[in-house]
Amino acid sequence: MAESSSLWAAVGNRWLGIGLAVVISIITLGLAVTGQLTLYISPESIWFACAGAVVVILGAIWSFALPLGAESDHGHDHGDIDASAEPSRRPLALAGTISAGVVATGVVVAALVLPPASLSVQLALSRADAGGTLFAGADTPTLGVADTTTFGIGEWSSVFATASRPEAYDGSPVTLVGFVTPGESDAVNLTRMIITHCVIDAQPAAVPVTMDADEFGTGQWIEVTGTVKADDDGSLRVLPTSVEAVDEPKDPYEY
Repeated sequence: MAESSSLWAAVGNRWLGIGLAVVISIITLGLAVTGQLTLYISPESIWFACAGAVVVILGAIWSFALPLGAESDHGHDHGDIDASAEPSRRPLALAGTISAGVVATGVVVAALVLPPASLSVQLALSRADAGGTLFAGADTPTLGVADTTTFGIGEWSSVFATASRPEAYDGSPVTLVGFVTPGESDAVNLTRMIITHCVIDAQPAAVPVTMDADEFGTGQWIEVTGTVKADDDGSLRVLPTSVEAVDEPKDPYEY
């Protein structure tokens, strides 16, 4: 009986260690191959994640050379241990191990079963007023000098919020893709989630588009073509010449 318990304990330790790591690594590589890993991390981090996944899998292959239970053998004794303290610690340690195992296994199973999905509109709305973070994408624009032809929603949202000479952007052409979130009475916000490293740090960026708020529902992806308008009060907004409903892009984030 004791031998059977030791065997199952060794199997459990192996699963909680290298087993879960291998499954996550395989999922990571699969998402990278299908181009869906960008739903979770920025493109420049993909090579690092894939390299780490390969290392884990190679380590798992090497671990088969170790007999079950070898990972718990530290190669030294711990001297005199108060044996009377062991029974009281065992139930707590076992409960902690089982709880951690259930949670970790649940996360892995969810990753296997649930299809990859982009961050929700509800998350964007909940984080919209969480802080005063401004976005400028990968490159911080030099105000008044920047080439705006490559600007996305992240860069434009930064310009709209910080431009010291908003008139310099008046008439600038834009073609932007994002999803609709509520704005002022005569406008909607064209929104996109901005990721620095991974979805954990994702924050929404938005620019106001002057249009009928009832034309598209919240969360609808649209492509807006138009120009930037500088108002007398110094605020900037987008005046569209065309607005079309589109499907969610394969890569729904900006970086």
